[in-house]
Amino acid sequence: MKYLVRSQGFGATIGVIAMLAVFTVIDFSGWWTIQTLSNVTQFTAILALVALGQALVIMTKEIDLSVGSIYGLTGVAFITLEPSLGVPGSLVVALLIAAAAGFIQGTAVVKGELPSMIVTLGGLFAARGIIYVWTGGSVHNFSPDARTHALTRLLGGELFGVEAALYWVGIVSVLLAIMLWGTRFGNRLLATGGSRESAESRGVRTDHVKTTAFVLCSLLAGFAGILTLCNQPQTHVTLGENMELEAISAAVIGGCLLTGGRGSILGVILGALIVVSFRYQLIALGAPSSWYITFVGAVLIVAVIFNQKLARFLGHSV
Repeated sequence: MKYLVRSQGFGATIGVIAMLAVFTVIDFSGWWTIQTLSNVTQFTAILALVALGQALVIMTKEIDLSVGSIYGLTGVAFITLEPSLGVPGSLVVALLIAAAAGFIQGTAVVKGELPSMIVTLGGLFAARGIIYVWTGGSVHNFSPDARTHALTRLLGGELFGVEAALYWVGIVSVLLAIMLWGTRFGNRLLATGGSRESAESRGVRTDHVKTTAFVLCSLLAGFAGILTLCNQPQTHVTLGENMELEAISAAVIGGCLLTGGRGSILGVILGALIVVSFRYQLIALGAPSSWYITFVGAVLIVAVIFNQKLARFLGHSV
């Protein structure tokens, strides 16, 4: 039994199976359609990228509340700078902005010894404020040339009828899995979250590890924002609002312990699938938007309790 539950994404896998069973019973004809599955998988891929970055930070025993605003700021930068820099230039600059935001916040946390929740809450408001000041409240759309650019089609088009975002989340997931389970940095990242004092006693530069995690988190959030606009080349200043809550929920549902040191790449993706699927299904059933927020809050609490119980069952400290 312990071998089974040790597998990556055990809780999220059970959750997905239960969710699909419920959806099949209550709305079989509406759920199992190509259009529905296409929409759900597209949005799942975008949220999964943001949640994967969030998971890296959570594994270091920190949290990033700014990912929704970074997602929006990077996307707005990409589409706003495109007329003057072109698609490749605006892509590079937008990602540099995301990386800079992550570096500033990570440095503030580790050098200033400040709570990551407070620092990134400030980052959330600061990035959202920059969006409003920069755009004046309105954002233009991609030019016709930008929409047909090869790079735009690579990031937001389709291949064999499958959305590009699915390929990108697959590539990123493989790279992160290799990093976490096959490199020294991954081992140090998990050690930092598991026991910072123990990691430092073995020569791990935990400040460097945490800062890198924040940078990667912001980069993935920004990349997700760019993928979104390449697929749907029009946006607004509220892009990414409340996405940080969904990303945290997906990461926790996927098996990340808020106490750090444990997580699952596959589990995070499945967690994103659960969050997006419920949002889509509630909308399809005509439920009030408040129901979705209630669902996210309730599932987040249940997931935290479940992860703690599971960790104790496996003999991990929480």
